[in-house]
Amino acid sequence: MTRRRWSVPLAMLLGALAILVLPAAPASAHAELEKTAPVAGTVLNDMPGEVTLTFSEQVRLVADKIKVVAPDGGRADTGKPVVRDQELVIPLKSGGAKGTYLVSYRVISADSHPVSGGYSFSYGQPSATPNPDDAGSGVQTDAVVKNAMSVARFLGFAGLVLLVGPALILFALWPRRLSTRDPGRLALTGAGVLAVSTILELYVQIPYTAGTTLFDITGAAASEVMGTPFGAAHLVRLGVVLATAILLRPVIAGRAGKFDQTMLVILGVVGLATWPISGHPSASPVPTLTVVADAAHLAAMSVWLGGLVMLFGFLLRRANARELSAIVPVWSGWALFAITVLVLAGTAQALVEIGTLDALTGTTYGQIVIAKVALLAVVVAVAAYSRRLTNRRFAPATAAVPDDPEDDDEPVDDGEPVAQVPAIEEPDRRRLRTAVITEVAIAVVVLALTSVLVQTSPARAGQSGDTPPGPFDTVVSTNLLKIQVDISPATVGMNSIHLYAVKPDGSGPQTVVEWKATAALPSKGIEPLTVPTLAVSDDHAIGQISLVSAGTWEFKFTARVDDLNQSTVTVQVPIK
Repeated sequence: MTRRRWSVPLAMLLGALAILVLPAAPASAHAELEKTAPVAGTVLNDMPGEVTLTFSEQVRLVADKIKVVAPDGGRADTGKPVVRDQELVIPLKSGGAKGTYLVSYRVISADSHPVSGGYSFSYGQPSATPNPDDAGSGVQTDAVVKNAMSVARFLGFAGLVLLVGPALILFALWPRRLSTRDPGRLALTGAGVLAVSTILELYVQIPYTAGTTLFDITGAAASEVMGTPFGAAHLVRLGVVLATAILLRPVIAGRAGKFDQTMLVILGVVGLATWPISGHPSASPVPTLTVVADAAHLAAMSVWLGGLVMLFGFLLRRANARELSAIVPVWSGWALFAITVLVLAGTAQALVEIGTLDALTGTTYGQIVIAKVALLAVVVAVAAYSRRLTNRRFAPATAAVPDDPEDDDEPVDDGEPVAQVPAIEEPDRRRLRTAVITEVAIAVVVLALTSVLVQTSPARAGQSGDTPPGPFDTVVSTNLLKIQVDISPATVGMNSIHLYAVKPDGSGPQTVVEWKATAALPSKGIEPLTVPTLAVSDDHAIGQISLVSAGTWEFKFTARVDDLNQSTVTVQVPIK
């Protein structure tokens, strides 16, 4: 019998760990910068008319946080950036001075998290100022704001637990002879904590989005947040919490009707949905799966932990032996079901947000998930012990017992009356209280880790910043044309080069009369090598070159569009 009790939770944990190492479709919960034009570190012979940043998903602008700084420290951009699908386009002023330019940006990804950074490129020749280390400064998230958001989310999880668990126990398992005043107050306190958390998250999201300090907010920034899916979801959540608090009154008083019950269920589903639609799950490649899984995850967590709080705080102290013999076995079954949902829903999310062993072990997101799984294993072990103790001490006994209970699942009916429930000894109560409080204590740590996890870039997004070996492609702009450069496979050995010319405004192909190309590796003393090129059409040329060493190669491409005009661009290409 002991093996059976352990087999279900153990199988769930092993299944979760096994699925984590299986491959899955890439996720992009946080927007990631995929390429830039001009390329970082490029030295251009002609000043481009715009800077283009391409992200992994569509992003939203953050006012006054996108700029290009000229060599003299002034603004080189026009102050009118625009988003075109996945591209952020920053128009530049004409007549820029030669030197190094800094691009600084802050945008909001689809999951409401800010993405910021910066890089530099040069026109004519590099200059000593401004300092390249300043790229992206002033757009980073304030540490106090980020920590405040984690605290607000933790309060939200805690409030959800204190609201859902007590409400469910009061509705379905609470003994009629016991007063509902204290557990009712606990449920209403949970609603209050959840409301405060929702308001706090809305407030903190303003400086979190704008990249300012905790108390540096403006009306315009607040309006911008309220008009996003994040703002709408939190306003809905706040309304759900207030309506739930009103409908809880008849439940606490023991006179709830079917209308109250039905409305509470509907409000619960709507309220739970506001978490995934304002976070990572809504921005995954399979949002339907991750939104449903996250909502189920939250529901199971709330039922399980909220029920444990009620069991430890009230029932084990106030209920008598007969009441506990009826309540605890039912609750034990609920808890097992909730843990099963937790593991399955968590596994579904892990498939999308992690998916590979490298992502699991090599990112902060994955390491937090490992910590959560380890703590869950401990909690499942404690829960199995509690279930075993419950089945032994709180299940009703019969007058006749089969010789081998494991081989005979049918009750013995010899006409004798059922024996009375035995008195529950104090040592057994203490053991169960200890087990329950251990589960609650570890669960609080899990909630804290979850609060940090939702602020952390998912594992696949965290790994996407690394440049994988493979083809290199970029677009470089000049005042005469745009040049798309494709180099494959961008590894040591023979490489193919494709060059495409486009008109400066992107309206169509640009005719090129002559192409020239060189490749050099200054870090290892390799001087420029001529790359033979062949024009295969008016706007397309190909070439081949054997690269003998890994490193950042410097390619220069010259495109002559007529007898008098030509442009030369420099591209830094990492060769593996």
